Amino acid sequence: MAENLKLARLYFLILAIVAAGRWVMSILDVPYARGTDKMSIVIVTLFSSIFYGAFCRRWRGFKIMQAAVLGATLGFAAQVVIFLSTLASYLLGLETYFNNPIALNATEAVPMLSALGLRAVGLVVNTILNGIAGALGWAMGALLPESR
Repeated sequence: MAENLKLARLYFLILAIVAAGRWVMSILDVPYARGTDKMSIVIVTLFSSIFYGAFCRRWRGFKIMQAAVLGATLGFAAQVVIFLSTLASYLLGLETYFNNPIALNATEAVPMLSALGLRAVGLVVNTILNGIAGALGWAMGALLPESR
């Protein structure tokens, strides 16, 4: 796990930038539908899981399970950020990209406990999906050139 956290430092920086960007867009009242696709934590994490899986296979000699665990680690970290940002949005009484009804698959405001329940499900599901993305990236890593 320590190796995964060390490898993921660049990802954690990108995650912080994207999360901060979502907070800034929320505070500046950029409509959710207009801004969410510009700074998506889920999309950046899925692509990161794929890339990390591929590069770690080719240049670090990772096995498929190592790539899957690394992808799951990235997914878990992203979901913790989303969960905590959702919680903070409610506790601070702010309307943000994290508690927007569309983000919670709803058409009207979602109560805090319901939203956190949805985020908890997302934490499990997206961790698994990113593990799968890491494994897919590992498979695609065969296309990369050998390290020198």
